[in-house]
Amino acid sequence: MKEGSNEPLSNSKEMPEGYFKELKRQELRKAELASLLDEALKEEARNTDTGPETDSGPETEIVFEAGCGHGHWLTSYATKEPEVCCVGIDLIASRITKANHKKEKRSLAKLHFLKAELNEFLEVLPEHIKFKSVIFLFPDPWPKARHHKNRMIQFPLLKLLAQKMAPNGKLYFRTDDQAYYDWTIEHLGASEAWTIDNQTAWIHEEATYFQNLMDSYYSVIAQPMTLNG
Repeated sequence: MKEGSNEPLSNSKEMPEGYFKELKRQELRKAELASLLDEALKEEARNTDTGPETDSGPETEIVFEAGCGHGHWLTSYATKEPEVCCVGIDLIASRITKANHKKEKRSLAKLHFLKAELNEFLEVLPEHIKFKSVIFLFPDPWPKARHHKNRMIQFPLLKLLAQKMAPNGKLYFRTDDQAYYDWTIEHLGASEAWTIDNQTAWIHEEATYFQNLMDSYYSVIAQPMTLNG
């Protein structure tokens, strides 16, 4: 492929071997994650008979935290709302282990923690699982301009999340980084999928380890403009 060309490579042998190895690892991760997610949520699907039917089962609503860390906030929420199905994901296995210890200690059957990358999680999420709430608590701000592409809040993600929201679903975002807050406000404002909600209160206040370290923070709540479109 010529430099600057958008044409696909005509010969797969031109791709580095590491590329195909990573694709294989990714597929294995997603298969394992899909199995774990199915095991965690199958009881929810079985007990849900009020939501509209989809190809993969009756619609089930969950509260979802992306980047749950040690699970402190989501465990607190699940303790307050034990009948709500909650799922938290994080990339660091040791964090998920600690989060699951919190869950088991409190016998919270509807709380689930999984090691997963956000986009891979969304790829394998069954169609019938819808987000009642999506929470981003103090995600990495990636402050350097060349790293902004690594920020969680991006237009493709916002579009995908909007498609997976339940009716009246909300997105909750909180950061101590002014620049990341401004970035998120700008992306939500420019997105055709979301509108900022200035009326809804924060879903649940429970100071996390990171929040306790901070003098101030910024929060925004948004709702999808269209559902499943």
